[in-house]
Amino acid sequence: MRLSSRAEFPADPAAAIALQNRLRVQVDPTDPAPPDFRTVAGLDSAYDGEGNVVAAVVILDKETLEPIESATASGKVTFPYVPGLLAFRELPTTLAALEKLGSTPDLLVCDGQGMAHPRRCGLACQVGLITGLPTLGVAKNLWGTCEEPGVERGSTSDITLDGEVVGRAVRTRSGTKPVYVSVGHRIGLDTACAQVLALTRAYRQPETTRRADHLCRTVLRDIISRENLG
Repeated sequence: MRLSSRAEFPADPAAAIALQNRLRVQVDPTDPAPPDFRTVAGLDSAYDGEGNVVAAVVILDKETLEPIESATASGKVTFPYVPGLLAFRELPTTLAALEKLGSTPDLLVCDGQGMAHPRRCGLACQVGLITGLPTLGVAKNLWGTCEEPGVERGSTSDITLDGEVVGRAVRTRSGTKPVYVSVGHRIGLDTACAQVLALTRAYRQPETTRRADHLCRTVLRDIISRENLG
């Protein structure tokens, strides 16, 4: 898979914040015409305490949720841990994994924030801008404020930051904690939430995220085992 634009990797937090502020105005929160997603890819990363990071991307058939293709990339984390800048710890390996794909998915689902971010430019926005693909973020934790959605599957509640709607809490399973959905690029919020519900048929997290999470953690364990043996 080819990336549509070149990625920038700032060396320090100040430069990373400046980049996010420049990129935020490029994010397109509207649907492609038509929003026809036949293949969907999940992206996730895993770390250890020694600076190793593994990124995984898994493409699923949208109707069957069966895997079509996957790829991983590993490396060392070089960017410091700073809330709001976690994308810069994951982007190098995430993009490397995407470039290994032999096919291009119709939709990317990131394990992280999109516009539900202090500068409206989380991981999903940056991945979407670099790839040019419709992209959304599904986060486990809330950034912003929202009312608790209803207890039934499909219930939602808007997430706001500074009075602006930036995402939506979505109850993907009745009686469980919601996930937090936001636009990454080239998709509307209503469509993003509908896609997340379609991908969560049996679990709280989308099947895309679950598959990518399992793959990156498996590869990371293998790396740690090899390092321990060495």
